[in-house]
Amino acid sequence: MNLAQLIPLVLKISIGLVVFCIALRSHPGDLSSLLGRPSLLVRSLISMNVVMPIVAAAIAALFALRPELKLALILLAVAPVPPVLPGKQSKAGGSSSYAVGLLMLAGLVSIVAVPLTLELIARLFGRDVDVPVSLIATTVGSTVIAPLVLGMLVRRLAPSFAERFAGPLSLIGTVMLVLAFLPLLIKFWPAIVAALGDGTGVAILVFVVTGLIVGHLLGGPASEDRTVLALATACRHPGVALGLAGALTTAETNAAVSATILLAVLVSVIVTMPYVAWRKRAHASPAPAPVVPV
Repeated sequence: MNLAQLIPLVLKISIGLVVFCIALRSHPGDLSSLLGRPSLLVRSLISMNVVMPIVAAAIAALFALRPELKLALILLAVAPVPPVLPGKQSKAGGSSSYAVGLLMLAGLVSIVAVPLTLELIARLFGRDVDVPVSLIATTVGSTVIAPLVLGMLVRRLAPSFAERFAGPLSLIGTVMLVLAFLPLLIKFWPAIVAALGDGTGVAILVFVVTGLIVGHLLGGPASEDRTVLALATACRHPGVALGLAGALTTAETNAAVSATILLAVLVSVIVTMPYVAWRKRAHASPAPAPVVPV
């Protein structure tokens, strides 16, 4: 096995391990909690699967970007929630139950929603696409659904193991993820720098900031729900986007599309930092004492 084959494998294993550890820390009912809140469920799906693809298509139409860069933005918009996001959402003060439930739901919905959305957008731009549904199902299944279910099962059958090893295993998964991500970053760095100079960086910035605003507004009255949905709407699964890029592009255009997706990951990490810090302060602030009428 050469390095080109090893890196994607390590990425999948590391992401799966991180999600497995998220499930080890979860509670019974987390996966089904969102189903019992139909209003939040509908708003979540609209925010991630309707509004953001429309935003991406609008940016692609308005910004003077190369076609492969427009494709990258659209692939990001249709991709589901990134598997490592629930940890970030919880640290920002978001509801961990909602975050875990949304991760599972978004993954399941993406298997059907991604091909349909890409087909609609392709028709809008007068193009044909052949979306590999099996690729989406395999990626989501191996990095989201299977690790979540397995982690929840271990949590139920061996709670002491879950308590003891969730932290160390999560650290190992995070280190593996960084080590696997760095070679990709180095490989595509020249293309990433080139993308920054042609308006792609600005387009991605608009996309991420819009996602934060849309998710925050549609999150509803509960502060912890707004935090979760804002981050879920702004950040997307790079594995699904990169997999689709490999299937839908040629050897000549793949580097530009993949570089744009990696640039979007970097931009989303940087742009969401102030939002996470703001939400942590907001959740940490005590609620004002009620005013007692005299």
